[in-house]
Amino acid sequence: MALKAGIVGLPNVGKSTLFNAITNSHVEAANYPFATINPNTGVVAVPDPRLEVLSDIFKPRKTIYATCEFYDIAGLVKGASKGEGLGNQFLAHIRECDAIVEVVRCFESSEIIHVENTVDPARDIDIINLELVFADLDTLTKRLDKVGTKARVQKDKDSIAEVEILEPLIAALQAGKPARSVRLSKEQAAFAKTTYHLLTQKPIIYVANVSEEDYANPEADKHFQTVKRIASQEGAEAIPVSCEIESQLSGLPKEEKKEFLESLGATESGLDKVVKAAFRLLNLSTFFTCGADECRAWTFPKGYLAPQCAGVIHSDFERGFIKAEVYTYDDIVKYRTELAVREAGKMRVEGKDYAPQEGDIMFFRFNV
Repeated sequence: MALKAGIVGLPNVGKSTLFNAITNSHVEAANYPFATINPNTGVVAVPDPRLEVLSDIFKPRKTIYATCEFYDIAGLVKGASKGEGLGNQFLAHIRECDAIVEVVRCFESSEIIHVENTVDPARDIDIINLELVFADLDTLTKRLDKVGTKARVQKDKDSIAEVEILEPLIAALQAGKPARSVRLSKEQAAFAKTTYHLLTQKPIIYVANVSEEDYANPEADKHFQTVKRIASQEGAEAIPVSCEIESQLSGLPKEEKKEFLESLGATESGLDKVVKAAFRLLNLSTFFTCGADECRAWTFPKGYLAPQCAGVIHSDFERGFIKAEVYTYDDIVKYRTELAVREAGKMRVEGKDYAPQEGDIMFFRFNV
């Protein structure tokens, strides 16, 4: 399963430049609003040094990383929820994503125009988030009109239960708060997620696009501090990134990229931080399958049981699951071969109730 994240923000904040860097793609990144008319989609490998080690041990024909899909979505402006700019088209594309990566401009430049004429991260975040709130409020108000009558007049139990979900969500949105701020039961939250596809229920990461000069010490940037404060209030993450620097990094060979980062006093790129933050945001973990044919990383939500993880590979694996042979990444690094792992008593046979852990290496046995 690939994580899907939508890159959003006002026009000219660096969304397309960030997207180019993430995917090493080359979509148009022009200095005017709506340079991105259709959502550009790119797939990026999730950085994982463990997979490099495993490939060195197993010498497979192929090494396959877990992936993230990023969508570069057209710039949002005031009134998008009412159809301004690219409006409803923009909002529809966000509904298809698992998470939102909101790019906020934190650099000053007389050469790059700002749709609101000045750099003000708090205002920009407010514009975007309120448009998402308004769109969700419209969705839920229409839904309440429909099920409210059945609950009130027909005393329909399902409708009464749904009204109990709708009312607190609508109250929060009317107060300008996102749907994710509302405490719902696990069942209610799942129902809301699959039924309403609310924009403000999706988890969010704020990416502060700082200047190249501030990249080495973003904490000294007043604009980044503003983004960081807002993210903290929402229980979200704020990641400082220089989209221009990331764009330069994306075209470099691995060793040169490492040297460039070291010259900046960094151990990993801002883009790697964004991808890892997205995984944390969605509570995702990784297991591996290894052999002579391929070493591969697979992504699964924490809490999945072994059959569900098998289903990540193929639905037949889950349907006909028998057992899983499991050992840890640390054990294969220590013993170097599966035979040695087995002889050391470190390989386990797990059944349907086993909850795989981060970094497990698994081989599934099934029969359909």
